[in-house]
Amino acid sequence: MVIGVLSLQGDVAEHLKMLKKCGCNSIKVKNSAELERVQGLIIPGGESTTVCKLLSRWNILELLRFMGERGFPIFGTCTGMILLGKKIIDGAPNQETLRLMNVTVRRNAFGRQRESFEAPLSIPVIGEKPFPGVFIRAPYLDEAGEGVEILTEFEGKIVAAKERNFLVSAFHPELTDDTRFHEYFIDMVCNSEFDPCGGNEKYACNYQKA
Repeated sequence: MVIGVLSLQGDVAEHLKMLKKCGCNSIKVKNSAELERVQGLIIPGGESTTVCKLLSRWNILELLRFMGERGFPIFGTCTGMILLGKKIIDGAPNQETLRLMNVTVRRNAFGRQRESFEAPLSIPVIGEKPFPGVFIRAPYLDEAGEGVEILTEFEGKIVAAKERNFLVSAFHPELTDDTRFHEYFIDMVCNSEFDPCGGNEKYACNYQKA
């Protein structure tokens, strides 16, 4: 099994290091050929409008959306949470997203860079021990629609959730020494029933499921 880390912006090296620590093979993903080599994808933090423009420029936005709709596991942290949401509050004009997850995301909801903070989070699905939440210009989910499982909240705000093959966190687990959130996503990938082709001839079926 190989998990990719979208390598257009953000904490790419930190996610790769965390996956290695979990004993999982990983690669950087910048194009469709690399995307078709992996069984799951992490979208790290960064600037959401820039990342989306780069996804379009590298011609992988539409492919990633198609794969997500077919069950491809995607884990979005911070910016990744924004990109996966169907609706954005306080987004840039005409901001494009993958529109895959039934949530409304409030962008920069916890303030700017200087207002970054850490807080212990209770996340029962990964264990009883509090998880160290690192928030940097973080969003949160203003609404979680039908089918969305809320994993944790901070001060009444939804900061982690799961829907089918999608996992999002407003915080940065890759900036901690705690591997449990990445392990949770790895389990999602291991249990995935993603069908890479789905009868659609538009995309070459170069994808090989482990």
